[in-house]
Amino acid sequence: MRNLKRVMLAVVVLLLVLAILAFVLENQQPVSLLFLGWSGPHVPVSLAVLSALLLGMLIGPFLGWFIRRTSIRSKYPG
Repeated sequence: MRNLKRVMLAVVVLLLVLAILAFVLENQQPVSLLFLGWSGPHVPVSLAVLSALLLGMLIGPFLGWFIRRTSIRSKYPG
């Protein structure tokens, strides 16, 4: 049973890697992002999207932790 779980995990990870690789290879057009008057360098679309995804994956848990921490403090002041 443990070996089956390992094989299934390996298959899921392999499919995820293949999907990311296909996405990167299909989106090589250069774009320049503009945000608040700041224009970034020309980078492939895939790099911009994957960077936004990774940044969101880092910020999301931090915001969840911060909100949970502030809600606990408001329940138990002092």
